[in-house]
Amino acid sequence: MSRLTRLSRITGTVARYRLDELLDHSGVTDEQLPGFLRILWKLSPTRWLPRPKVPPARRLRLALESLGPVFIKFGQLLSTRRDLLPSDFADELANLQDRVPPFPGAQAVTIVETALGATLDEVFLTFDEVPLASASVAQVHAAELLDGTEVVVKVLRPDIERVIQEDLKLLRSMAQLVERISADGRRLHPVTVVDDYEHTIMNELNLIREGANTSKLRRNFAESELLYVPRVYWDHTRRNVLVLERIHGVPIANIELLEASGTDMKLLAERGVETFFTQVFVDNFFHADMHPGNIFVNIDDPLNPQYIAVDCAIIGSLTEQDQNYLARNLLAFFNQDYREVAALHLESGWIPEETDVTEFENVIRQVCEPIFEKPLKDISFGHFLVTLFQTAREFNMEVQPQLVLLQKTLLNIEGLGRQLYPELDLWHTAKPFMERWMEQRVGPLAALRQFGERAPGLLEQLPRLPELILNANKSLERLDRLAREQRQVTDRLAGLMESQQRRARRGRWLGGALVVGGGALLFSPVVAALQSNQPLPVTAGLIAAVLGSLLIARS
Repeated sequence: MSRLTRLSRITGTVARYRLDELLDHSGVTDEQLPGFLRILWKLSPTRWLPRPKVPPARRLRLALESLGPVFIKFGQLLSTRRDLLPSDFADELANLQDRVPPFPGAQAVTIVETALGATLDEVFLTFDEVPLASASVAQVHAAELLDGTEVVVKVLRPDIERVIQEDLKLLRSMAQLVERISADGRRLHPVTVVDDYEHTIMNELNLIREGANTSKLRRNFAESELLYVPRVYWDHTRRNVLVLERIHGVPIANIELLEASGTDMKLLAERGVETFFTQVFVDNFFHADMHPGNIFVNIDDPLNPQYIAVDCAIIGSLTEQDQNYLARNLLAFFNQDYREVAALHLESGWIPEETDVTEFENVIRQVCEPIFEKPLKDISFGHFLVTLFQTAREFNMEVQPQLVLLQKTLLNIEGLGRQLYPELDLWHTAKPFMERWMEQRVGPLAALRQFGERAPGLLEQLPRLPELILNANKSLERLDRLAREQRQVTDRLAGLMESQQRRARRGRWLGGALVVGGGALLFSPVVAALQSNQPLPVTAGLIAAVLGSLLIARS
């Protein structure tokens, strides 16, 4: 499909769903549009189409679903940005369904055989050409290896990378337009959002990367009761083909079956919270796409249920600094210490350094106190963070991409936990975890632990201590010599600048004198000289004035 054809289809979709009305929700007026767009807007025939009765948020969701994988996934990403979108739009976009008709099984077979360089019979005992599931980027087939091991084979859609690249160019053009026409749009950096999205979706097109993420997450939870991650079969994995252990669990959304099986729902919900915080603060490697379609439950022992995670294409991590700030922020919220929250936001650079901390603290208190009047179990921590981010917009807070992934994951986990066990108190479950984590990271015991971890390296360097001290002395001597040379160069430059300034001052004085002298020569004799054909004084005065002006300008 050519770019022109694709653009025509997008334009037709915008017209069909009357997305032009979204401008009314964006706060952009006609006058803010560039000239050519204002003309197109006023002359657009779509303005004469009847307005659908469906709410604008739902129309946007339906339009994105009809436009295919890139727009679906972009809408899913936007649904997590509740700091940017009205609640009705964020809720509606969260319902985007990434389900599309499968491509032919025979085509999947061709892709697998080409990628592996072998026929199916040489690799698999069985291979079901009817897919188990089909999404916008890939589809999954059930199979058995030659030894009878049950696996699933994930196959990328043919030509999907080209389609995505073309749509990304169009998305970037739209984002650039938004930045041009809207001041609020510039603050939200839509081009940066598209760049981050491009990074995310292009990673999904590399199944080797997904396999590596899956293997690491599996190692992190090896022998854990919290989470099971399927094994990757690397011998049969390529960039566009991923072979995984087939898991048999209950979809997390099938709450009726979980309850009918006697599953301990309270324990399951609490383990979801513990799994999340373990990934974020212990392993610093968290599954960032924990929607219900990617989570199953092992109920072989219903009283000891275990999560199963699949589709590890999107993984998040934090810097050590962000980890510390986030943990301290969470504990400050748990303790309702708003002054600490405000100071941490400023210290971390999440709000501009010129922000009045006291004013920010007061605003946070106004937001939080009504919320904390409720029992903690009735407070959604994820939506509490969303409210905080929306409030912080008044202080030009820019939500960091890594925090967006974290917020999205927390919203998913808390939402699932509340569905499993409505009485789930995330605050009660999370606070002891965070307190233990902080004790391990901060304080005397943490210092001793860190010293113990680094002791082997220090002991290894101990025999080289005299040499290191000698080298350090030599380095200090070199630095001292360089500093002296730098001072000499600086002194010479200062002398040259002073000399140049003196010459400039002399030039200005001389130029001024010449201008004054020229004026004196020209003042009285100019008329007489012109009448008597004696232009010498006039010429001399003009020359003096010109030379003086040049000297002043040069000075």
